[in-house]
Amino acid sequence: MYSARFRQLLGEPGPFTSVYFDGSAEADDTAVALALKWRGLRDNLEQFGGDASITAEIEHAVMHLPPPGGRGGRAVIASATGVILNEYLLRPAARSVVRVSELPYIVPILEHGVEHTRYLLAVADPRGAFITRHTDFTRSSEAIEAEGGGGPTLRAVADRVGELVRNTSCGAVFLVGDADLRSGLLAALPESVRRRVIPLPIDVRRGGYDFEEIQWAVDTTMLQQRRSAMDTAAERFIAEVGRRSGLAVEGLGAVCVALRQGVVDTMLIGDIDDATVVADAGVTAIAPDADALLDQGAVPAKTLRADEALPLLAISVGASVVRTDERIAPVDGVGAVLRYLAKHQQPVRPPALAGLPRR
Repeated sequence: MYSARFRQLLGEPGPFTSVYFDGSAEADDTAVALALKWRGLRDNLEQFGGDASITAEIEHAVMHLPPPGGRGGRAVIASATGVILNEYLLRPAARSVVRVSELPYIVPILEHGVEHTRYLLAVADPRGAFITRHTDFTRSSEAIEAEGGGGPTLRAVADRVGELVRNTSCGAVFLVGDADLRSGLLAALPESVRRRVIPLPIDVRRGGYDFEEIQWAVDTTMLQQRRSAMDTAAERFIAEVGRRSGLAVEGLGAVCVALRQGVVDTMLIGDIDDATVVADAGVTAIAPDADALLDQGAVPAKTLRADEALPLLAISVGASVVRTDERIAPVDGVGAVLRYLAKHQQPVRPPALAGLPRR
């Protein structure tokens, strides 16, 4: 997953509160079920010493984010200044997680989140066009009516889509409509916007479009994108290990050194359980232990959870971060593909592989 959308976490002061839970429920029971789940989460936050004002902000975020159909996971991350990330996940985490710690915990978002939390959905039919803006916290919609009883003016729709993409930093535009409308609208969009368009070939029904079906198609597309990114990262890592090129490393020690040198292109993080790392005061260098950190030329100042420190340090050096699955098991649960060879490169040990699926 690209790191750009997490960079907003880097300048925020701690402590951070990270909350993950299963937000799925039957439509009629959503409010009641959510209130019950929040009660348990709030009790955990109080036990962990969470700040009361931050807990109140998280409660507002949990209870007021409009639920899109088909998604069950929830993620909320807050710094000492308030809520930073508040979003739905494609799948819920395996269990509820509540942490209050010096760094944010983003691994469940890497595993179940989406690349584009800000996107446009444009649905066009002969009666007009309906555009919905999806952002981290809100959804808002607007309609463009057909003119003179005919279809919507494609230029007007294209101009509005282009304006929204520029003003809201949307990473993707999902386009629904019959083949002719989609083709005409694509042709009317500027090239910079057209590159972000993902057509969804969904048929209109007698009563109009089924927006739950459309949301399912959007989520499925995003899930496929995430799996594709995971496939690409795993294949690159396996290929570089096989070549013994030195452009892939694994294990806490080797990855920490590569992060310190700023040569990591993509970090792969798997199951690292409760492993910890030692960091300097500014968390600009981390290592498995104090001696290893001293070898990097940094002074040990604190001990952090590896599953919090590793992703954040990777993001700080501009690396992508991918959650691995059962196909690849790097030493210590962490590996990296490098931009170029790290200094004093450690020998590469081949990972335990389960084999990539055939395409």
